[in-house]
Amino acid sequence: MDVRLLAVESCPHHAAAEALLRRSLDDVGLARVAVLTQIVSTPEEAAELGFPGSPTFLFDGQDLFPEPVREPALTCRLYPTTSGLVGLPDTTSLRRALKQAADRATSTAGARHRVNPSSHA
Repeated sequence: MDVRLLAVESCPHHAAAEALLRRSLDDVGLARVAVLTQIVSTPEEAAELGFPGSPTFLFDGQDLFPEPVREPALTCRLYPTTSGLVGLPDTTSLRRALKQAADRATSTAGARHRVNPSSHA
């Protein structure tokens, strides 16, 4: 499992996003999963990563909160919550997204490792 936090250096939510991600991983039973924080610093890098803004939470390369088509940019990102648009997703939403992504990764890995009984005849 590859968990990454993408951020721009000047993002005011960078440190809080790291803490929220670590706590949420622990809460859903993924305490052993390492988090890599990647600083996005150029428009070219943002374009290459398809970076929708800071902070962005990735699980196995997939955005945990995918948005409709948006131009990559070195900008802040807003997340919808019950109290409006804010700079971080709420804890419940992040936990749910992590759990769903982990479940998909586990089921996909299990499917790749199943042996086809007819191939050993």
